[in-house]
Amino acid sequence: MSHPLDTSDLIDADALRERLTALTAPHDGLGTDRKVRSAVLAELKAAMRAGREVAQAHLRREGGGLACARRLSHLQDELIRVIYDFALAHVYRITNPSSAERMAVVAVGGYGRGTLAPGSDVDLLFLLPYKQTPWGEQVVEYILYMLWDLGLKVGHATRNIEECVRLSRSDMTIRTAILEARFIWGEETLFQELQTRFDADVVAGTSSEFIAAKLAERDDRHKRQGMSRYLVEPNIKEGKGGLRDLNTLFWIAKYHYRVRRQSELVSKGVLSRSEYKLFVKCEDFLWAVRCHLHFLTGRPEERLSFDVQREIAIRLGYTQHPGLKDVERFMKHYFLVAKDVGDLTRILCSALEAQHVKSPHSTGFTGLMLRLKSPRGPSAQPIREAPGFIVENGRINAASDMVFREDPVNLIRVFQVADRLNYILHPELMQLIHRSLSLINAALRDNPEANRLFLSILTSRNQPEATLRAMNEAGVLGRFVPDFGKVVAMMQFNMYHHYTVDEHLIRSIGVLAEIERGGAEGENPLASQLIKSIQNRRVLYVAMFLHDIAKGRPEDHSIAGAKIARKVCPRFGLSAAETDTVAWLIEHHLDMSTYAQSRDLSDRKTITDFAQIVQSLERLRLLLILTVADIRAVGPGVFNGWKGQLLRTLYYECEPHLTGGHSQLTRKEVVADAKERLLEKLTHWTTVERQSYVGRHYPAYWMRAEIDRAVSHAELIRRADARNEKFAAEVRTHAFEGVTEITILAPDHPRLLSSIAGACFVTGANIVDAQIDTTTDGFALDSIFVGRELPDDADERRRGERITDLILKTLRGETPLPEHIAKKATMKGRMKAFRVAAEVLVNNSWSDNYTVIEVSGLDRPGLLYELTRAIAGLNLNIASAHISTFGERVVDVFYVTDLTGQKIANISRQETIRERLTEAVEGKPEPAAAAVPASA
Repeated sequence: MSHPLDTSDLIDADALRERLTALTAPHDGLGTDRKVRSAVLAELKAAMRAGREVAQAHLRREGGGLACARRLSHLQDELIRVIYDFALAHVYRITNPSSAERMAVVAVGGYGRGTLAPGSDVDLLFLLPYKQTPWGEQVVEYILYMLWDLGLKVGHATRNIEECVRLSRSDMTIRTAILEARFIWGEETLFQELQTRFDADVVAGTSSEFIAAKLAERDDRHKRQGMSRYLVEPNIKEGKGGLRDLNTLFWIAKYHYRVRRQSELVSKGVLSRSEYKLFVKCEDFLWAVRCHLHFLTGRPEERLSFDVQREIAIRLGYTQHPGLKDVERFMKHYFLVAKDVGDLTRILCSALEAQHVKSPHSTGFTGLMLRLKSPRGPSAQPIREAPGFIVENGRINAASDMVFREDPVNLIRVFQVADRLNYILHPELMQLIHRSLSLINAALRDNPEANRLFLSILTSRNQPEATLRAMNEAGVLGRFVPDFGKVVAMMQFNMYHHYTVDEHLIRSIGVLAEIERGGAEGENPLASQLIKSIQNRRVLYVAMFLHDIAKGRPEDHSIAGAKIARKVCPRFGLSAAETDTVAWLIEHHLDMSTYAQSRDLSDRKTITDFAQIVQSLERLRLLLILTVADIRAVGPGVFNGWKGQLLRTLYYECEPHLTGGHSQLTRKEVVADAKERLLEKLTHWTTVERQSYVGRHYPAYWMRAEIDRAVSHAELIRRADARNEKFAAEVRTHAFEGVTEITILAPDHPRLLSSIAGACFVTGANIVDAQIDTTTDGFALDSIFVGRELPDDADERRRGERITDLILKTLRGETPLPEHIAKKATMKGRMKAFRVAAEVLVNNSWSDNYTVIEVSGLDRPGLLYELTRAIAGLNLNIASAHISTFGERVVDVFYVTDLTGQKIANISRQETIRERLTEAVEGKPEPAAAAVPASA
């Protein structure tokens, strides 16, 4: 900022010096005594603590991030000056110093910019005229130990001027540090000499080298931190769009133009006045967030994780609005600032990069800034299909500054041409687009040609994701589709979504295009197959682009999104039938995922209900593809083989209902057919064994048992009978689905599934599904599916066997689970940031044979164990359990009956179920129950 900063209330350095001097009086003015040093350190600590409290109070009262960072830097400067003066006057006193016994204390790196966060490193250069002397070593050591004892993390180097120059030539990190060097105390003439030598011997003639290094460094950093600036837990210092990007911008401009302050970049023509104001505004906001973050956590934390976002939002004064929480409003502002940082760095860095490529040995860079218009080079070629645009070195540029004013449709056309011809936009053109955004008005949005071009971009077979992201970064996309503009930079405060809403929508288009190109056949075979046969691909792309466009509104986003689709699809040029399909897909875009992950797919009612929603095979195909792309675009690792298998199962079960090929066999005929198919597989059994075995299962088992699983169960039970074992188990790995199946045979008991869930939790196994069956002779046959952890089948099988071993010990009564659970069930750190209301639904319409209980709430360790204990305590039998987690939110669904095998019809009992399970979700204690005894 240009106005002087009031730092008078931070520290009174003169008074502090007097107090420190007074401490030496009993020792003839010397501060070498240990007690004196301890007392000096105590005074310094008190001064630092008081100064930081003042700085934090200013921050909370005024909100200025840069002001806080500069106050903390000033406080640090004064402390170093006081320590330096004390060392020279009272510890290592010299009356007649030689020319070598001189020193300058210099701030370098971030501290050199005159800004510090509460937890920042203090980077110092002790600058000498010649080689080090014993006196110099003692003074440096004294200062460093004092700073370390103050609890500061100090980066330091002791060098003479010649060493600084020599090392700066060969080491870009040292060169950058000295670029930002700032004199603190000591011999200022040494510092001035260093600056003169640095300019003449290091900087002169090396702009190209420095710029290339900084751009490469920036790209490497972005790769490490995550290429998107829209990650929902961003790193405010190192992440894309963070403070380091602003530093890079200033380093590059400062190196070339040799300015000391950012404001000088305006007079140099590097930044316009508005760009400079935007630079300062972004920097001030990011510093405010960073200082609050350090003060809040008490450590140099740079990641805005979920557990601190809400408190930072409150500190910064954000409030809740309809459809958006306070923390979501704060994070939206953060991402808009990150986007502005991206605009600023791209304006400068892209231009420098382009100039650097053209003339790698040039040091003039006279055409550095995008604003400066130079005649088009002889290599510029007009684009025949797009008059008004030319191609220069593989980049599209405007032939004149009037290209958009003369025809605003060109604001859309230029992106369509770039996509079709596989060109990128020249930095000059990007800035011209920025300056022309006001031309995107209602007339352009209603222009048929503009909408045709946009639909061409959206449905492109080239790289629609990259083109849409460029449109979004340029500000065009949010203005051309205003409803999309409302979700730009919008963050959803949950652990499920990894990106902002606009970034998720653009990524989902990329995933869809990848599926269509055949690049996802290994992971998504069915979607890759179906997309080849859909009748109208553009309804799929439009629905994908719009499916979350109504996020952040009070109304359900699926319903509101369908309304938006009915408004914008005709504008895009879609027919009434196409618009209906898009609106239906958006309204139901979560249904297939919900049914697949939360309902029993072996229950015929699940399939008929879902088929009634879908109603046509084409819609089923479109919905399957859209669902896969949507989940995959949420973030890395969210889509897995198990979810893919559930979606495929739902598709294949639903398909016959929609094609008229569904079997009309009666329940009795289905059971008889299942038994017959199993008997055909057991020809190595005796006739007596086979007939006896098929009588051991109830009809419900035969209705849902797949033939391979039924054979595996039969062999397991036969082996247990031969050994006269009450308990038996089997492990099967399913690599493609990403799960391991554990089958347990044990005497039936109401708390059986609870004990299995507890044992799985203790071993760290994550249950994703469970199928529970009971035999006619009193045994339970439970199939538990746990998430796979190890890539090798043999290793994963051994892991499954370890889990199985603990389950069997638990069932035999050898391991008391409640104690284990109490020790392990502690809330994970990030989970504490979320509040999810517990909700329990008891539904008798979702299944013909079972009452379905859906439990949702905040996920926590051991929750499934607590829920299954509570269900057993309510004297309910669980037939199947389906466990889904969406970040911090869990949705567990149980198909249950009472102990007589009937649905729960009594209203009073349903209310009791809701109350008990709500208490279990909220963690209210239930009386401990004993483990299942071996005699059960």
